[in-house]
Order: sequence, then C-alpha cells, then structure tokens
Amino acid sequence: MIPGDFQVKKPTSKQLAIFGTLGVVGLGSFVAIALGLTWIVSAWLGMPVIFAHDQGPTQPIAFPHPTHVQDLGLDCTFCHRNVTEGAAATIPSAGLCLTCHQVVGDGLEQIENMREQVADDRPIDWVRVHRVPDHVHFVHEAHIRRFSGVKTVVEEWTDPNEQAGEIRLGEALRIDPSVSVGQTMEIAEAQVCSVCHGDVGSMATVEQVRPLKMGDCVDCHRDNGAPTDCTTCHY
Repeated sequence: MIPGDFQVKKPTSKQLAIFGTLGVVGLGSFVAIALGLTWIVSAWLGMPVIFAHDQGPTQPIAFPHPTHVQDLGLDCTFCHRNVTEGAAATIPSAGLCLTCHQVVGDGLEQIENMREQVADDRPIDWVRVHRVPDHVHFVHEAHIRRFSGVKTVVEEWTDPNEQAGEIRLGEALRIDPSVSVGQTMEIAEAQVCSVCHGDVGSMATVEQVRPLKMGDCVDCHRDNGAPTDCTTCHY
C-alpha cells in the first residue's frame, strides 16, 4: 500500500441509522434502569433504614405516649380515631390535643410550642415512623376487625372454619406477653395495634419494631389464612 492511499470508508446511511437506533435504545434503557433503581430505593429503603428498623425520629413536638397511655389510661383509638373505620389510622389534629391542653400544661415547653403553632395557624410537621411503599394499599380497619374480639389462643390453626374465633400464639404474645395456648382473650380494638406497632404506650420515642416489608406481610397473611395474591395489597 502506497503511503497516503488509505482512506476511511464512510458509513452508509443504513449503518448510520442502525448506530443511531442502538444509541437511542441504549440511552433509553439506561434511563429506565436508573429510574427503576431510584423508585426501588425510595420505596423500599427510604424508611426504615437499610438492614435495620428505624430507631425513632425526633418529632417537632415530643409526644409522651407513656404519660397519655399508662398514666391517663387513653388508648390508641382515642387519638387515632379513623383506625377502626378506614384505611389510614390518621394523626389527630392539634385541635383534638387542645381539647385538654387549652387549659392543661401551662408552662410546659412542648405544650406552649404546640399552642403557639396553632395560634399562628402553622401545621405540625410530624415525622412519619411507620411506612409502607406508596404502591401498597394497607387497610387498618380490616386488620383491626380480624384480630379483635373474643379469641382462643392456638399454636396453629386447628380448623380453617374456626379461624374467626382463634388467634395464633405469635400474634397473641404481641398483645399480651403472658398468654398461653388454650387461653381465651377478649381483645379490644386498641390492643390490636401492638401486633404491628409494638408496645407504643411504653415508648418514650416511637420506633418501628417490625420490618413492614413484603415478606413480613406475606408471612403474616399466610400464617393467618389471609389472601396472598398480589391484588390484595396492590390495587
């Protein structure tokens, strides 16, 4: 070959079209994968923290559950009033708090802080503790209804037709650590909350005690004879 005779062959229009298509497809695939990973991370690993349960965030107003539950005898449904009727448990409005604290708690920093926010018409930005992914539809009322009432404690289900009157030992112990197989429990609606949320009434700072991941939910549904098909929670 004589020096200077070599020439780079120009790509044909067909080759340029193929390269362009591959580039667009590759870029689209990269963007789709990036968006998918972002969605997974935000939905599943955003909260609780990776490989562990949330240790309990600092709230804008320190609400002492032990004071209200143990000392005053209030139960979960006194404040979280929608839990027995709808999907969400809901956070009580500051107006409900002021039913008592309009006159109770003078001089206490947290009470005064709440009163100031209400007077200034500022919302209280509570930090969510228990969270399931946005694509999961969790109905509190159905779970409260399933576990409340008069129940006989069983190790495992004895008869599928009798499940409405029974509760497995694992769930019963979350409600009352002293129960044993064969005992009869009269479970109030507010007591059911501890099956998933733990003994919140004794927590100075509310923290998550169960992973609340899909495996946890599926295992509980399977163990308790509840449906496990996708449309039960994803709809």
